[in-house]
Amino acid sequence: MTKTAERAAPRTAAPAARRRTGRREGLSTALIHVELVVVACLVIFPLLWVVGASLSPGDGLGEVSPFPSEATIAHYADLFTETSYGRWYLNSLYVAVLNMVGSVALAAVCGFVFSRVKFKGRKAGLLSILILQMFPAFLAAIAVYMLFLNFGLLDSLTGLALVSIAGALPYNIWLMKGYTDNLPASLDEAAAIDGAGRLTIFVKIILPLMRPMLTFVAITQFTLPWMDFILPRLVLQSADKQTVALGLFNMISSEYANSYTTFAAGAVVLALPITILYIVLQRYLVTGASAGAEKG
Repeated sequence: MTKTAERAAPRTAAPAARRRTGRREGLSTALIHVELVVVACLVIFPLLWVVGASLSPGDGLGEVSPFPSEATIAHYADLFTETSYGRWYLNSLYVAVLNMVGSVALAAVCGFVFSRVKFKGRKAGLLSILILQMFPAFLAAIAVYMLFLNFGLLDSLTGLALVSIAGALPYNIWLMKGYTDNLPASLDEAAAIDGAGRLTIFVKIILPLMRPMLTFVAITQFTLPWMDFILPRLVLQSADKQTVALGLFNMISSEYANSYTTFAAGAVVLALPITILYIVLQRYLVTGASAGAEKG
């Protein structure tokens, strides 16, 4: 083979290799898009069915359709006039706000302490927190019930918020610690040289930098009580203390009162503010979740 042919061979092979690589990338992109379309259909169809059920006439599921021909908003009116949905909503809002504020405050302080302060028992404490977050909260249901009974917190919305804060605290502490570990320690050292104490460093330097993670924890802890059913079912007993989850469950659990369409209307009203909140603060959620998982 001549030198000219030897130089021409790689030039001919390079475009062919690029074409093969391009075909593989195109096939991968097409498969990814197909998967996304399938997942979107699986997620969107149940949502359309719930919205359609809330707009369908009647109370049963026999004539429910994602696109009802005779749509009506009567079930939304009945939700606030014929049931105690407004009271349930306010109860859930109270628990959610208290859970959000308590979780953010405790997780921020504990995360800063475990990340920046060296003290005896620090590793044992982190290991204990890691082990605790592996167990579901409902495993301690009987213990929680007895504690609430002895301390007079049974049938209390405040008590429900406290146990929700305690149940999510180990996970939130690890998130805050992981995020704080990624913040430069030189900021603390520079502030300490200028005479700032730990409290000043935390409040004026570290806390503002924690904003993405604080937002992430606040949103997740605000939304959890809206969908929690087991703990409210265990702790709350009075009709005027019920949360939205309990109230909606009672709509379809009775043998003589199966208002499935009104239940669907309640689910739609419940989902609207949470959906808007997630859309508006989506970038904080993604930033906080990824940053907290980088370092533990």
